[in-house]
Amino acid sequence: MSTITSPAQVRIGVGALSLADVVAVARHDARVEISPDALAAMAASRAVVESLAADPEPHYGVSTGFGALATTFIDRDRRAQLQLSLVRSHAAGSGPEVEREVVRALTLLRLSTLLTGRTGARPLVAETYAAMLNAGITPIVHEYGSLGCSGDLAPLSHVALAAIGEGPVRDAEGTPMNARHALAAADIAPLHLEEKEGLALINGTDGMLGQLALALADLDTLVSTADVTAAMSVEALLGSDSPFAADLQALRPHPGIAAAAANMRRVLAGSPIVASHQTPECTRVQDAYSLRCAPQVAGAVRDTLAHARTVADRELAAAVDNPVVTLDGRVESNGSFHGAPVAYVLDFLAIAVADLASMSERRIDRMLDPARNHGLPPFLAHEVGVDSGLMIAQYTAAGVVSEMKRLAAPATVDSIPSSAMQEDHVSMGWHAARKLRTAVDGLSRVLGIELMTASRALALRAPLAPGEATGAAAACIVRAAAPGPDRFVSPDIDDAVAAVRSGGVLAAVETTIGPLS
Repeated sequence: MSTITSPAQVRIGVGALSLADVVAVARHDARVEISPDALAAMAASRAVVESLAADPEPHYGVSTGFGALATTFIDRDRRAQLQLSLVRSHAAGSGPEVEREVVRALTLLRLSTLLTGRTGARPLVAETYAAMLNAGITPIVHEYGSLGCSGDLAPLSHVALAAIGEGPVRDAEGTPMNARHALAAADIAPLHLEEKEGLALINGTDGMLGQLALALADLDTLVSTADVTAAMSVEALLGSDSPFAADLQALRPHPGIAAAAANMRRVLAGSPIVASHQTPECTRVQDAYSLRCAPQVAGAVRDTLAHARTVADRELAAAVDNPVVTLDGRVESNGSFHGAPVAYVLDFLAIAVADLASMSERRIDRMLDPARNHGLPPFLAHEVGVDSGLMIAQYTAAGVVSEMKRLAAPATVDSIPSSAMQEDHVSMGWHAARKLRTAVDGLSRVLGIELMTASRALALRAPLAPGEATGAAAACIVRAAAPGPDRFVSPDIDDAVAAVRSGGVLAAVETTIGPLS
């Protein structure tokens, strides 16, 4: 869905990845290159772990069991089996297969944490993960299995399982096969895990962070597209652009609102339809909230995105593991694997996205209602009574919005204790991420239906012409937007959704009037 320009190769060092790097590898198959400084940092911290492995005193994650079994000392000749057993037992996912781009994102982010040099894993472990990504090997990960604390345990365990040559994967062509066969075909030796390494591979928030990164990329496109479809609806409904004036927005100085209003002003600039009713004869005093307040809602979404991006950038710079090897050589237990920082913004975004879609749906309904659409035919039908027009397209939008409102209920307020009450508070951040992905998909569908509805309404305003920018947006879906007798509507909706999701609508507008905010 993202229109981000993707690099062909991403270099990972001790420093943070960027959001664009995550999208490039996860979605566009950019190759991964590891910097020598990161491998050196890993080797240094590995030396610390190996010194503790020889210590007769127990050290969590190195010479003990895990979770509620942290007080159980494990003899050295059993520790390789301990790491192997950890990965096998924690690869307990169930349910539908998770999307390829999500699995690639979480694999990349675990690799990034390994390369901070704070996990105590050997450089070989990071090199194996990079090789799997570059070969296009995607472990099969399932919908259920993470509580978001201690990180995304089951999803990350399925990736680790593949690295040791076990469990199902898909190759670069998407063919399912056993991990050992896929590794052999790519000339990658299966890992044999040593002390601490199984734990280092599964104890992180990479699944929820990866999905946040992908959602942010998609929403960058969708939120600007929402400004375009809102402007199209204002034009189609003979609304006014005066509420979007810059001096009015400055009285309430939220940066997101200013940006949304500026976009709508630019999209509506020079519109013959808008100019046609800006006369003394026009008796309308105020437009409905779904028109007049569009920048306030879309702007608040923008500011929510900005906050979420700040959290994501901090997480991309983080070393999330337990225990960690500190800069001064200590190995310390900690709570950084708790998903709350990421989980909260995932929930917050689901609320914002649902509200943006809800306002879009209200504009769709308004354009179809002859009591409120200022002279357009009921449901934009060709022959009223015989044709139903876009009546049921609005039903579809309403159904999507209803589901999005349900998904806006926060996952993070729930917590089910686990691991014999050792893990007595969990974030449910993975579930917040999963419902946000559904919400982002829903927003693209609702905006697609608004695009189709507004484009048809603008066509019905002929001989008045739409503005240059709105006309360019409507031209993306000429067949879907064309008035006429009823036809099979679902393909038209699919075309409009595809134009929104691909970034095609936004690109068409920006080609016409320049980049939007």
